[in-house]
Amino acid sequence: MSQARSKFSRDKYDAVVVGSGPNGLAAAIVMLQKGYSVVVVEGQSTAGGGCRSAELTLPGFVHDVCSSVHPLGFGSPFFRTLPLAEHGLEWIEPAAPFAHPFDGGKAVIVHHSVEETAEQMGIDASHYRRFINNLLPPDWDVLCKVLREPLSMATHPINLARFGLCAIQSTNGLARTLFGAPQARGTLAGVAAHSSLSLDHIGSAAIGVVLTVTAHAIGWPLPRGGAQRLTDALISYMVSLGGELVLSTPIQSLNDLPQRRYLFFDLTPRQILEIVGEKLPGGYKKQMSAFKYGPGSFKLDWALDGPIPWENPDCCQAGTVHVCGTIEEIAESERGNWLGRISERPYVLLVQSSLWDQTRAPAGKHTAWAYCHVPNGSDVDMTERIENQIERFAPGFKKLILAKCVTNTASMHAKNANYIGGDINGGALSIGQLFTRPVLRAVPYAIPSEGMYICSSSTPPGGGVHGMSGYYAAHCALRGWK
Repeated sequence: MSQARSKFSRDKYDAVVVGSGPNGLAAAIVMLQKGYSVVVVEGQSTAGGGCRSAELTLPGFVHDVCSSVHPLGFGSPFFRTLPLAEHGLEWIEPAAPFAHPFDGGKAVIVHHSVEETAEQMGIDASHYRRFINNLLPPDWDVLCKVLREPLSMATHPINLARFGLCAIQSTNGLARTLFGAPQARGTLAGVAAHSSLSLDHIGSAAIGVVLTVTAHAIGWPLPRGGAQRLTDALISYMVSLGGELVLSTPIQSLNDLPQRRYLFFDLTPRQILEIVGEKLPGGYKKQMSAFKYGPGSFKLDWALDGPIPWENPDCCQAGTVHVCGTIEEIAESERGNWLGRISERPYVLLVQSSLWDQTRAPAGKHTAWAYCHVPNGSDVDMTERIENQIERFAPGFKKLILAKCVTNTASMHAKNANYIGGDINGGALSIGQLFTRPVLRAVPYAIPSEGMYICSSSTPPGGGVHGMSGYYAAHCALRGWK
């Protein structure tokens, strides 16, 4: 018996899940709910993948290792069925989901209210109001099914088509078609840039449309105490069902795992090929090898002596702030990442959790983090560029920094093996991989080798903390879909 095998309580399970991110835990929970024995195997010493928290800077300052704000987790059709509150999860909702500052002290604050948001759009007020209201159904459950279903499982094709007419466009194209002024155009571009895509790419508007509609429908909440609390709640519930978790056990081959009927990989294609490549049919292996990864991320976490002094104080209403300015600046920044070019004024995505969660820092102190996109695998230090962008819209920010943690693409990958070259989306969200990831198959979760499934963000519906990839993969296994 190998050293890894000795960590397991039994020699055989009904299901083994490799990777303890939200999708892996979701797959495990679905199988446990059906009465199967399950073990989740994690290579790191802490569970959660991109959904973890730690004291990265100074004692008493709690930072999220990757994600912080989880609208898709809060609204997840699967997570909403679980008793996570009974297992310690509490959601906090900032006064406004996100803000977008512009030069000269101007800013757009996106509120739950479509009307309150539209009033800030000037000549585009009526256009914004009509655009959002046309996409907002009266019931969140309908909306989340439309937005989160794989194409092959769509049960709301009419609503999906209406959404798709906007989503398949480029961000530049959609913004300039809908709006005539900088505020609305920049705001849409700022939220669309979460995708890491160039704003010129067909389909780059999809993430922007989804997240903007979600902001108005349910907000952008965050777990009290950090992202780790969502992971801890999922694990607690999983264990209550009889599931097991084995940490600090990297998997390099199938021999490192106990026997099982089903095997789920919360991993990206490159890792799966390394583990089981020789067992895969040639055509499938070739398609998996062609899977493309997107730009990387360069992240900074700060311990701060006070709240960020935004030139427009209304930005303090938001949990998330998109820092870059106009659509032209954002487009230039994101385009360069696909061309191997570093931006001197990068698009910066910033989260200021401690404004809403006092457990994140000592009294009177604060935390914040921000990242920018860079070419995949880039080793360029973006610290000064990121901090200059924030200082541009929040003069005096740098003076508040007590300590910082720098995470480049290499250390991002080291913290989470799924972040190949710093890509936190599990693969490029390009139009060719948005709905057909990781390969073009009727059942994208099924690996054509007996009992194997992929359940990571490299499958539909893609990146984000929602667990739906794991949920769908498990149901495909239970139904015997291949």
